[in-house]
Amino acid sequence: MPAVPDKIVQIAWRLVPARLERKLRTEAGYRFTRFAFVAVAGVITSQVMLAILVGPVQLSAGLSGVLASMTAALVSYLLSRWAWERKGRPDFLRETVPFWLVSAGVWVVLGLTSHYASVWAHSEDWTHWRRHLAVQGAYFLVNCVTFVVRFLIFHHVLFANKDRKPAAVPEPELATADAAASSNHDTGPIALLTGDSPRQQQGQHQGRHRA
Repeated sequence: MPAVPDKIVQIAWRLVPARLERKLRTEAGYRFTRFAFVAVAGVITSQVMLAILVGPVQLSAGLSGVLASMTAALVSYLLSRWAWERKGRPDFLRETVPFWLVSAGVWVVLGLTSHYASVWAHSEDWTHWRRHLAVQGAYFLVNCVTFVVRFLIFHHVLFANKDRKPAAVPEPELATADAAASSNHDTGPIALLTGDSPRQQQGQHQGRHRA
């Protein structure tokens, strides 16, 4: 995947308060923040596609919901591999097939949501634009619910056997302490070779200067 999503995530981390960032820097939190970017991209894709199909194209609400979710699923699949740091050829049986099965379930749910939202809006005798907003609103709310469900499935089932924890960055205090400790033990190897302690070597060195 290109480096653009990583740059966007880095910018987003700078806006997060430090206390909240510490909680999100866990394995699950790290994957969740990356998958949140996937969800945003998927929601934008599906909502735009739904608006086009229901509006100018004038397809039925149910069919439009299914087609919109299918389009978003392709974007979600590519970005989900980035979210869980998958590279190379995907495992067809363990990764590709389960992903599209889950996506197919989401298509059915979102299609039914769009259909029944449209039927309800018609029963209320709403205008075209109000029906359009009702379908969009119901689709968006259920999409948020499926986002959480998909994340739990992907994190604990689909990608669970290959998860890698993000590289930990050493704390500055620990790095400084390690550097100071290493500088204090510079004479360690010499003392081991001569059999003298560092304090004895220091006294011998001062004695040579007096002589």
